[in-house]
Amino acid sequence: MDTQELHNRALGAYLGLAVGDALGATVEFMTPREIRHQYGVHDKIIGGGWLKLKAGQVTDDTEMSLVLGRAIIESGGWNLKAVADAFAAWLKGKPIDVGNTCRRGIRRYLLDGSLAGPPNPGDAGNGACMRNLPVALATLGNAEAFTQWTLEQCHFTHHHPLSDAATLTLGRMVQRLVCGGSLEDCLPLAAALVEAHPEFSFDPYPGRASGYIVDTVQTVLHFFLTTDSFADCVVGVVNQGDDADTTGALAGMLAGAAYGVSAIPTRWLKSLDAEVVRHIERQTDALLGIASKHGQPVGWVPPTGT
Repeated sequence: MDTQELHNRALGAYLGLAVGDALGATVEFMTPREIRHQYGVHDKIIGGGWLKLKAGQVTDDTEMSLVLGRAIIESGGWNLKAVADAFAAWLKGKPIDVGNTCRRGIRRYLLDGSLAGPPNPGDAGNGACMRNLPVALATLGNAEAFTQWTLEQCHFTHHHPLSDAATLTLGRMVQRLVCGGSLEDCLPLAAALVEAHPEFSFDPYPGRASGYIVDTVQTVLHFFLTTDSFADCVVGVVNQGDDADTTGALAGMLAGAAYGVSAIPTRWLKSLDAEVVRHIERQTDALLGIASKHGQPVGWVPPTGT
């Protein structure tokens, strides 16, 4: 696999995340029936929604990813304290949207300086999973670093085995896809997740798309593995409503990694906030640069097993 294709897929994953976020935010907390009544099929980046966004504006899914990515880049690798400080500064900046569990974890850090919360049954949300893409890109070819960085960034706000398992699995899927893998190469990872945690079983699809990590992952994997284009995957996901900005972001991340940035509809890319696009382009280059220094040679293809 050449470096241009690897970059195409990595950038597709990052821009795909932002596209899915911006598209899904319009219909967040709506039901599929409400979406059909108001939009027919929702497939335009138009803003609005309960956050009253501008067209192309993103939410905490993309913002927290960019914050995490910037902390990794500025540190030249992994520094959890720098990540914590970056999230704290982001929260102090009064973002337009922040999940309750993320807010609680960042506030804990501001109060006592702890870099991880204790295991908590209430931490099984999708807030750690939604922001982990920069870790996946910066640790291409270094499985040990990927696992360590992922779990540390997860536990900063979310300390729950289901959150951990989902975040690791989707991150490994992204890495496999960016390095040249196909949807079929992701099937063993999905099967291993379901075997270890049967709650994640998505066949038949249960039809729930809430912020509970199980519902989120079931929706994302169902549409990702049963469609054959970026647009079909992301449109299918966001029209399930509920936590549509996050399900859309994660679906866009996987589909972008699978099909590459050239497969993302131009009309969606042009609708995205231009500053967000610039940040994503710069971060993608920098994160891949970190991976090339610390991981395997560019073009490394992961094994097809689990």
